[in-house]
Amino acid sequence: MRKMIAQRMVESKQISPHVSSFVEADLTPVVEWRNQIKERFKQQTAENLTYTPILVDAIVKAIKDFPMINISVDGDRILVKKAINIGMAVALPSGNLIVPVIHNADQYNLVGLAKKVNDLTKRARENKLTADDLAGGTYTFSNIGMFGNLMGTPIIVQPQVAIMAFGAIVKKPAVIETPQGDFIGIRQLMFLSHSYDHRVVDGSLGGQFVRRVADYLEKFDTTLKI
Repeated sequence: MRKMIAQRMVESKQISPHVSSFVEADLTPVVEWRNQIKERFKQQTAENLTYTPILVDAIVKAIKDFPMINISVDGDRILVKKAINIGMAVALPSGNLIVPVIHNADQYNLVGLAKKVNDLTKRARENKLTADDLAGGTYTFSNIGMFGNLMGTPIIVQPQVAIMAFGAIVKKPAVIETPQGDFIGIRQLMFLSHSYDHRVVDGSLGGQFVRRVADYLEKFDTTLKI
């Protein structure tokens, strides 16, 4: 597996000129909502509510806004994908990495995404994934925050053209804008890193996309009921 990963990473760097953009997002509303609802979520669905399905949902919404991120390159042709199939990098107990795919991720609500994420993660770590689970990804993300990393520059999974890394959520002092003026408060902040193939994705699109994902996270609907 390590030999295959090494080969694919080298090939991706040789194929795609990688460019990276970074955005810092305020996830305070997301953190507070999850803390309030995670126990009820577990009771009602028998699933743990991690941040991952919330991140996936934001990516899906941003892809709908910027469909030219959800493409692949075939020679001198650009193939725009109708399906939104989100690959998620999973670290295995062996230290290796595998990328199962949430097929048609846009067809799931948050509960459905949570069930799918937990199922794929569990089966990945138990070495029970099928070939179909690993095929057909159109956009990939990696949650490097689970290792305490703030940000990173992930390598694109070919033939996709972009990949996102989510850093650790960290409490920091930040400026809060209010009608009464600016104040300093403690906020839950996270860096989003976006690597993209500069052959077909310019800085404008790559930068707008990661900013849009951050916007969806910052504007998360905290009235959402499960």
